[in-house]
Amino acid sequence: MSECCICKKCLGVTGDEGQGFDVAKIRQDFPILNRRIHQDKPLAYLDNAATTQKPSVVVCALCDYYQICNANVHRSLHLLADEATQHFEEARRRVVKFIHAHSEREVIYTRGTTESINLAAYSWGRRHIQAGDEIILTEMEHHSNLVPWQILAKERNAVLRFIPVLEDGTLDLEAYRRLLNPKVKLVGVVHISNVLGTVNPIQEIIADAHRAGALVLVDGAQSVPHMPIDVQALDCDFLAFSGHKMMAPTGVGVLYGKESVLEIMDPFMGGGEMINKVTLEGSTWADLPLKFEAGTPHISGAIGLGAAVNYLMGIGMEQVEKYEQELTHYALQKLTPIPGLKIYGRAPERSGAISFILDDVHPHDLAQFVDQAGVAIRAGHMCAQPLMRKLGVPAVSRASLYIYNLPCEIDQLVDAILEAKEYFSHGS
Repeated sequence: MSECCICKKCLGVTGDEGQGFDVAKIRQDFPILNRRIHQDKPLAYLDNAATTQKPSVVVCALCDYYQICNANVHRSLHLLADEATQHFEEARRRVVKFIHAHSEREVIYTRGTTESINLAAYSWGRRHIQAGDEIILTEMEHHSNLVPWQILAKERNAVLRFIPVLEDGTLDLEAYRRLLNPKVKLVGVVHISNVLGTVNPIQEIIADAHRAGALVLVDGAQSVPHMPIDVQALDCDFLAFSGHKMMAPTGVGVLYGKESVLEIMDPFMGGGEMINKVTLEGSTWADLPLKFEAGTPHISGAIGLGAAVNYLMGIGMEQVEKYEQELTHYALQKLTPIPGLKIYGRAPERSGAISFILDDVHPHDLAQFVDQAGVAIRAGHMCAQPLMRKLGVPAVSRASLYIYNLPCEIDQLVDAILEAKEYFSHGS
């Protein structure tokens, strides 16, 4: 492999995995966190469930690809194409290691969680779901793990069933087990709710589904960036996640699938690269994973994803999870006593996605107010309108944490909320 393309530093190689956690040192890798906005306020970026910031090593990897070895992959024989292909596939191997997949054949590049789930619904669902079959989802699903199955169920006259969400934000597992029957072909479940922060007992859910003869798709958009994931230990059939929520570029993600399941699925899209042989009368398909990667892929995005994975592995996902749990505990301690503030989701196991409402202040107004104090949060229905209806609110505000956040940024949010409460209570 040529030494002139995308150096180890740019790939985010930091030595042995998990060599200590230093948040101050980590923050130095994110120049954007040094910004001061709105009359010189320090930026407190607390919108990480929507998208994360990118470390310099990821940006550097993108620049190096475009400036040093920009070429298409899996096609040409010249040096640049060879280098680009090697880095593209090395990134895939990094993802295999990161999620503990069995082989590179099980890791498919997509545009993100949404496309990954649509791929599964289209390629697996249209072959295996028939009239009268049942698909079990949950009431806390993001639209990405709801709408594709609604479309499929309507096409195939299949039936959607839903695991209820209890008052504390956990799933009703007894109701789930009652829903399982021989008609159920697939269970689709979010690992961590982007609204409630609930960490669902995925391994238990998967085991129950398999005993009933159903496959399981896990939406890992909010879990893969925040905790160690071992797909073989979980025994999930599919896992979908996005790069941009784990420090990688936008527009790149992964669908993991068990090789035995992917082998019998039809392609998602037709075109170049995903074929073996083409005649005017018909075509045969390339081997996995290329069968599902039609056309020119997001090469730079995949390389950036590999750099982000390296960066996270250098920190150690156990360290990431531990620090975020401590930060989440601190945030809940600071937010809970605020008069008139209600937090949604009280699961014993939860993440740093904290959704709340403040009495007499619309979530959008609150988000705009705290933005003026330098704090970036999300407001809206969080792409989970059915869950909003279940909670009885049109929208919420959400602060979401990541490994570069600090307790003082939570304090900054709390101070801004208290100022907003005072401001709106006086109507001026």
